[in-house]
Amino acid sequence: MNKNILQAIIHIFFTFVNNNNGEIMFYINFFLFFSIFGYLFETLCAYIFKSGFNSGILYGPWTPLYGFGVIIIMLLSNKIFESLHLNKVVETIVVFVVITIVLTVLEWLGGVLIEKLFHITFWDYSNYKYHIGKYVSLEMSLLWGVGGIILIYLVIPYVCEFIKKIPFFITMFLSSLFIIDVIVTTINKLKK
Repeated sequence: MNKNILQAIIHIFFTFVNNNNGEIMFYINFFLFFSIFGYLFETLCAYIFKSGFNSGILYGPWTPLYGFGVIIIMLLSNKIFESLHLNKVVETIVVFVVITIVLTVLEWLGGVLIEKLFHITFWDYSNYKYHIGKYVSLEMSLLWGVGGIILIYLVIPYVCEFIKKIPFFITMFLSSLFIIDVIVTTINKLKK
């Protein structure tokens, strides 16, 4: 790719990210924060339960499924809060059901895409009592729902202020590493 074209693309990207009242930066930081959090969470669980499971398909310390998942549940729950005006108990039940369904579909989609693109089965719930294929089980779906409720009501309200304060250069540095990781991983995995 021509050096001038690459510089123009980088300039457009940085200008776009900087000129949206920080909203784009917030979502990029949110994605990166929870992708790294997801990686650390799964790594800790694998260590505690001695499962030998390796979180994420990428080489770096991030599991993008968590980043996408948390952004989706945050946006959906905000929409539910704004639209329905329910009492707290009913609201929590509705949010739980929606989050459970959405995250289950996201997990299934992630599993199918990883298998189709990279010919890897990264997780398999076939040994769970209430499973539907390899990538969906009632037990894990309920766990996603509970985890989503904890995130919505307990974690996200406190993390948002921290995420808003992440400096631009850190966002760009981590974003660059993430993009490089996605490219390198994709090239290397598709070779196999």
